Amino acid sequence: MADSDPVPGAVEWLEPGLRRVLAPNPSPMTYHGTNTYLVGDGAVAVIDPGPASRSHMAAILDALAPGERVSHIFVTHSHLDHSPLAGPLAEATGAAIHAFGDSRAGRSAVMEDLARAGLSGGVEGVDADFSPHERLRDGTIVEANGWALQALWTPGHFGNHLAFAWRDVVFTGDQILGWASTMISPPDGDLGAFMASTEALADRNTRIFYPGHGAPVPDPSARANWLLDHRRRREAEIADRLSTQGITIAALTCDVYADIPAALLPAAKRNVFAHLIDMVQRKLACADPHLAADARYYRA
Repeated sequence: MADSDPVPGAVEWLEPGLRRVLAPNPSPMTYHGTNTYLVGDGAVAVIDPGPASRSHMAAILDALAPGERVSHIFVTHSHLDHSPLAGPLAEATGAAIHAFGDSRAGRSAVMEDLARAGLSGGVEGVDADFSPHERLRDGTIVEANGWALQALWTPGHFGNHLAFAWRDVVFTGDQILGWASTMISPPDGDLGAFMASTEALADRNTRIFYPGHGAPVPDPSARANWLLDHRRRREAEIADRLSTQGITIAALTCDVYADIPAALLPAAKRNVFAHLIDMVQRKLACADPHLAADARYYRA
């Protein structure tokens, strides 16, 4: 499946019981924009309200049929393109916000240490003030008016990332996208967690993935396995460039990502750092003087 110039604000019925409204925030990081999903009829669940946009909130409310209401709000994770509209939408509708936790929830000890040492998030932007009304745990099922959503904790792209299973489909947020590989930006992104979460999604008997950006994914297992193979190949490229002399993240990035536009190099550096953190933890690399964005990295 491929999106053909989707129109922000327009209501698109993807299948019975499921609508999509595209947010007006296209960019190199968001593709056409953030996909906001409306699940159910009557009492409707909204997944990923999106960025702080009055026009997008109006489009979400306009997508409701006469007599319908927003009964629940679900957020996959708290990046600025997914969660900021949750608060205003909750105030306008009275619906509670459901998510894994705030923007620090779900971080590993290593990532928490990096954050305390001063490492901040990357280019995507963190919604630092985000806090849900209801905190969901892995496997929690929320039901209303004929629909049921099961929360699947899928840390990797973000520590508090949830996917949501509905019928035989999964809303994957930014864990698995419909147009590109997933951005992993420490300390919010964690490559080791990403690999484990993606393997878990690959093993599910899923008919289709509905991602946070891009078109629906009709071959879920193949897409998940492609992402895993992509990361394994990237790790091999990085490992090949490590030596006993050591190398910086900046030099590694320019070598490994030689063909990408300069504007995307900051994101690429974050991806390389994510790989190195994972490789250090698995004793495939070592850092001098310690694990940090400005360290030198050596073959273990």
